[in-house]
Amino acid sequence: MKFVTFSHKQGVELFNTSPRYQHQWDEVEAAISNVSDTDIIEYFENNFSGGQKSLSHAINALLKKEFIEFGWHPESYIFGESEYQTSRWRLDFAKEDVSIEVGFNHGGSVAWNLIKPVLASQLNHVQKAIQTEVGVIITATRELQIAGGFDNAIGTYEDYVHYLKPLQGVLNVPMVIVGLLPPESFKIQHKTVNRRTTGSIQKF
Repeated sequence: MKFVTFSHKQGVELFNTSPRYQHQWDEVEAAISNVSDTDIIEYFENNFSGGQKSLSHAINALLKKEFIEFGWHPESYIFGESEYQTSRWRLDFAKEDVSIEVGFNHGGSVAWNLIKPVLASQLNHVQKAIQTEVGVIITATRELQIAGGFDNAIGTYEDYVHYLKPLQGVLNVPMVIVGLLPPESFKIQHKTVNRRTTGSIQKF
C-alpha cells in the first residue's frame, strides 16, 4: 500500500536521521508497502464470503502478518500490573523503542489512540510492561475511507492530524501519523439487502 505521513514533534525527522530508530522505520515502511492490492483482494474474498462492509479487517490482518514477520510484538501491554493488562491498555505493536497503533475505529477513539504511545513512552505511577520512545499511528485517509467502504464515523488520517494541535501539550513524544492511501486497482462496492450492507470488490 502507498501512504502519506505527518510528523509530530520531529517524528519523521528522528526516524530518518537517527541510526537508533532507522531500522524500525524501515520495517514500518516495508510492512505497509508489502501489502499489495492483490493481497487485499485475496484476503477479502477468501475470508469474508459472507460479506464484510469494508477493507478494515483485511488490511488489519495483513499488516499484523507483516509486522509479526519483522519481529514486532503484537498486542503489547503498556503496564505490568495485572489489573491494567486488558485490551484498553495495550498497543497493537511494539519493538525496542517504537510503539505502533493501527486505528480504523470510531472517531471518538482518536484522542485515546494518540495518548497510548505517550503512556508507553513515559514513566508512570503504574508499573510499566514496556518503555518506548517514539510512536507511530497507522490509519486510513479519507480517500481510503471512501474507496475501502469504511464507515463514515471512523477516525481518519485527517482527523488524527487535526487533533495534534489542541493536544500539543499532552502529546509530548515524537510521533508519525501514517495515512494509508486507497488501492490503485479496485474499490469496495456496497449493496444493501434487508437492511444489511455488505461490500464486494469492484476492479477498475
